[in-house]
Amino acid sequence: MRPLTKSSLLWGALGALTFLAGVQALQLLTSATVSVAVALGVAAVVGVVAAGVSHWLERRLGPAFAARTEEGGPTTGEKEQP
Repeated sequence: MRPLTKSSLLWGALGALTFLAGVQALQLLTSATVSVAVALGVAAVVGVVAAGVSHWLERRLGPAFAARTEEGGPTTGEKEQP
């Protein structure tokens, strides 16, 4: 699997799980109820949208960040090795 595809799928899973955690928090803190089918359906949509947006953004912005790291050394605050 290509790293870009894997990254996008992981962002989609993160988005879906975050939405489901939000639904649980809503149900715990209020008297609102959401059926499991509706929550899973919306979470699937959120996951697909998150994966698509992350794929698009990484393809669009990825080359700019790759060029930055090739030019000036580490960007994560690490010291360069002599």
